[in-house]
Amino acid sequence: MAETTQLDRRGLLFVLSSPSGAGKTTISRKLLEADSDICLSISATTRPMRPGEVDGKDYHFMDVPQFKEMVANGEFLEWAHVFDNRYGTPRAPVEAMLEAGKDVLFDVDWQGAQQLYQEAGPDVVRVFILPPSMNELERRLRGRGTDSDEVIAKRVAKAGYELTFAPKFDVVIVNDCLEEAQQKALSTIK
Repeated sequence: MAETTQLDRRGLLFVLSSPSGAGKTTISRKLLEADSDICLSISATTRPMRPGEVDGKDYHFMDVPQFKEMVANGEFLEWAHVFDNRYGTPRAPVEAMLEAGKDVLFDVDWQGAQQLYQEAGPDVVRVFILPPSMNELERRLRGRGTDSDEVIAKRVAKAGYELTFAPKFDVVIVNDCLEEAQQKALSTIK
């Protein structure tokens, strides 16, 4: 009988991106609940913690000097300056998960998705989540109750620009029904 050789599996990067309010974070949470083989990459940010958020679970919250030092030391896979705050993906934990054969889920904006693709190329699957309409996007942002009218206006204005990047993604999903959008994202991962 021939001996079977087991190859170590390196994980893949699954990137969910969308304009703020389109549902990427909600879909990410649903995917993590549905598939125990996926790990979430926890981003770092300089924005203030929102009510109910936990440092190290929702984000790694840090000040601007600490963030800038990590950028200078090449400690991020990707990073961006968005809405007066900085966001980035710490490199070390992601590389450890990939080496362990885990798939890693990213909840990032289009800039982060592009940087991850440039960094990891064929190991990246990019999924863009679209809102059903701009009116619905604004309604969702207002329903959060976490941002001022000024911030919501900025997010809606920027969303129109962000939507132009959807064709550069591997898969585009319209989030008009959360359950269906989640199933489409899960099917893409599988």
